[in-house]
Amino acid sequence: MPLVHETDYGTPASTSETMVTLTIDGSQVTVPEGTSVMRASMDAGIEIPKLCATDMMDAFGSCRLCLVEIEGRAGLPASCTTPVAPGMVVSTQTNRLKDVRRGVMELYISDHPLDCLTCAANGDCELQDMAGAVGLRDVRYGYDGDNHVKARNNGDLNLKWAPKDESNPYFTFDPAKCIVCSRCVRACEEVQGTFALTIEGRGFNSRVSAGMHEDFISSECVSCGACVQACPTATLIEKSVIEIGQPEHSVVTTCAYCGVGCSFKAEMRGEELVRMVPWKDGQANRGHSCVKGRFAYGYSSHKDRILNPMIREKITDPWREVTWDEAFAHVASEFRRIQYQYGRDSVGGITSSRCTNEETYLVQKLVRAGFRNNNVDTCARVCHSPTGYGLGQAFGTSAGTQNFDSVEKSDVVVIIGANPTDGHPVFASRLKKRLRQGAKLIVIDPRRIDIVRTPHVEASYHLPLKPGTNVAILTSLAHVIVTEGLFNEAFIRERCDWSEFEDWASFVAEPHHSPEASEKFTGVPADIVRGAARLYATGGNGAIYYGLGVTEHSQGSTTVMAIANLAMVTGNIGRPGVGVNPLRGQNNVQGSCDMGSFPHELPGYRHISDDATRDIFEKLWGVEISNEPGLRIPNMLDAAVDGTFKGLYVQGEDILQSDPDTKHVAAGLAAMECVVVHDLFLNETANYAHVFLPGSSFLEKDGTFTNAERRINRVRKVMSPRNGYADWEVTQKMAQAMGLAWNYTHPSEIMDEIAATTPSFALVSYDYLDQVGSVQWPCNEAHPQGSPIMHVDGFVRGKGKFIRTEYVATDERTGPRFPLLLTTGRILSQYNVGAQTRRTENVVWHPEDRLEIHSHDAEQRGIRDGDWIKLMSRSGDTTLRALITDRVAPGVVYTTFHHPDTQANVITTDFSDWATNCPEYKVTAVQVSPSNGPTDWQRDYDEQARQSRRIASKLEPAE
Repeated sequence: MPLVHETDYGTPASTSETMVTLTIDGSQVTVPEGTSVMRASMDAGIEIPKLCATDMMDAFGSCRLCLVEIEGRAGLPASCTTPVAPGMVVSTQTNRLKDVRRGVMELYISDHPLDCLTCAANGDCELQDMAGAVGLRDVRYGYDGDNHVKARNNGDLNLKWAPKDESNPYFTFDPAKCIVCSRCVRACEEVQGTFALTIEGRGFNSRVSAGMHEDFISSECVSCGACVQACPTATLIEKSVIEIGQPEHSVVTTCAYCGVGCSFKAEMRGEELVRMVPWKDGQANRGHSCVKGRFAYGYSSHKDRILNPMIREKITDPWREVTWDEAFAHVASEFRRIQYQYGRDSVGGITSSRCTNEETYLVQKLVRAGFRNNNVDTCARVCHSPTGYGLGQAFGTSAGTQNFDSVEKSDVVVIIGANPTDGHPVFASRLKKRLRQGAKLIVIDPRRIDIVRTPHVEASYHLPLKPGTNVAILTSLAHVIVTEGLFNEAFIRERCDWSEFEDWASFVAEPHHSPEASEKFTGVPADIVRGAARLYATGGNGAIYYGLGVTEHSQGSTTVMAIANLAMVTGNIGRPGVGVNPLRGQNNVQGSCDMGSFPHELPGYRHISDDATRDIFEKLWGVEISNEPGLRIPNMLDAAVDGTFKGLYVQGEDILQSDPDTKHVAAGLAAMECVVVHDLFLNETANYAHVFLPGSSFLEKDGTFTNAERRINRVRKVMSPRNGYADWEVTQKMAQAMGLAWNYTHPSEIMDEIAATTPSFALVSYDYLDQVGSVQWPCNEAHPQGSPIMHVDGFVRGKGKFIRTEYVATDERTGPRFPLLLTTGRILSQYNVGAQTRRTENVVWHPEDRLEIHSHDAEQRGIRDGDWIKLMSRSGDTTLRALITDRVAPGVVYTTFHHPDTQANVITTDFSDWATNCPEYKVTAVQVSPSNGPTDWQRDYDEQARQSRRIASKLEPAE
């Protein structure tokens, strides 16, 4: 496949519905009012030369190449900054224009190194292209290798000299090649919203600067790559292009990191990936990216990757490499033996939120049709199952209500328990752009996350609540809305059950739910709560975005229902700019839920006890499916410790590092007789595995991911699987070894089966996705084009359901022994348990997990910034270094969980959500004290992990 080229129209599209007709070079063209002359010309098939213009940003008009003549107007206006007008007559190619453009280009070239043959951008340089487009064949002004930022005086560097900046691990900045078009600065401002770059100096001394004379790595640059993508020369260019050369073909695929689901062009030379470039037609990211998706793909070729199957008898033995056939036969034999010895329910499987829909579907099918039980679970339950339960109860469907484009119509945005600038940065960039345009922001979070105050953005209200009090704060917000008469009565009467509303309204109106009464639980001043409630209820289109800080609590499901109550009571459902929107953590959390990864649900969120639903799958699969819900992950571990659960197939998950109460997880895994880990690396769970099946990266497979906005995106294979098989093929071959007659030849056939059995996917196929780009479920006869906005004319369940949300304090309490509350989260450069990002240059920004602690708490304990500290809870202890900050309030500490040598989850408890068993990661009572080094547990764990990763065929010969 050749390189996929995207058309750059020079300026953004107009959204006006009024059309204007004009004439360009003798041809009539009709475009929306507000369109630039440049873009209108592109619509007519006429490309006007340009350097500073790009359709990712607003027009700037500085390069003076895109000048045109307009009949009846004096001078030569820039086509990028000139809007069309009815009857306008434009000429884009006259002798006068040719002379002016050549003169302008001659000035650019006179100050630019003429090293095209050795330049890494040769063949992909807009300056080079434009020189050809305007017919420049000679430069009258001399060039001797010096220019305005690379000048020498008698052999000594003068003050104008600026060195090449190679501090960033992924791209270089060569100021000598800069034409000061400002595209990188504007991209940093308009697209990313970081404002890290600026133009310093004036006139001929102008140059791009990262901050105050800092290098890129020391500046506020977040390495999203927007500046690199915007640069028309080799001033900013990927180091991979310098090392490998220009790509010769590309494939459009979907990022395998967070739940935003960005589309990328994987640009290749043969089977070597040169770079990932965000795809402008990607309907989730609109041509933007973050540091992970743009640059952190090196893990796919990392030396740690395991490419051959391995088995061992005991977890204390070294691994032994075997053939695929031997591995499959061994797994089938062991699982048959275990089920014969311990019963049909003694084995189970865990699906992955990082694998494709098709692969996840096959794992749950293997458990139900092969193991003949419902012992299947997924990390999606560990993070977002309260979303499914809570929204299902209130609205009738288990997913967010909006698309990401919706934020552009929001007037008030509430963020609760989410940190989008770190966890979902591409969405956060779009959100920040809307906030800069005037939308208001309310942040509900124990920690002062970046978006509370960032360049040109500041929250109207920050509610720094005590961890574990989400329900109390949300019910207090509802109290204000109801008691002050701010509710939308017309919406409620039309779309909800009025009697249920009256019951709920009387509940939230009770005095003990007032902000003043709740303040003693939440720690948030009552006047701030009242102000936030009034703003959300009266500020126009109100949208709520939430994350794991909502769901990972003992009242996670209750909190989701409380959020739904707020949206319904204010009428903020069913149109652009409003809604309830969970920000999914991993790339296919939504899809793994959709595909029936829960022990009580078949694909499409249909309960396993429903006879009609089971009948659909029984007829297709030719087996009888149990109507009894199976075991969740914690139940599997409990049963393993009790001696009744002995075999587990884990695809693409690392439960030892990601699940709570690490010691209990380790005990459960150690008690099993056959743990099969299917992954890219020998992860922490593999320390307790008996079989390792090498996995394939997203670059090596076909399939689909479903992002946080229910968007089903194609994943396309860009290189051959380095291990020999895509993950779906591994699962199929394992099923075949167990006697199942599966014969899929391509993942598209698996999607056809999903569409045939799952109503919300009824019209989804690879052909359709290739045709439209992507689609949001439900996509069926009722919604053939998909459903960008849910609940437009009514709720899926019929009437929206108001539900009482009584605050119940968590059983995890502070006290003299454990006086602090620990909450956890993620950081921009790292992803989940770090298995992928730790094997890239992203470790430059986050080499270790650290504990954020307020200076007051640190001073009481004699802790200084950077000191090693011991973090203790009722479950366990670990050590890490302290980071003294005012981001957290006194009494609250915070850490990330990206590094296994910290193992933050050895601290978290086994408390969980009352409805879904989702672990309560976000509230753990702890004590912090100075430390001299690793705990005994850390030392034992490190030794056990080191011993477990021995591979017999790779051991050094004995001396």
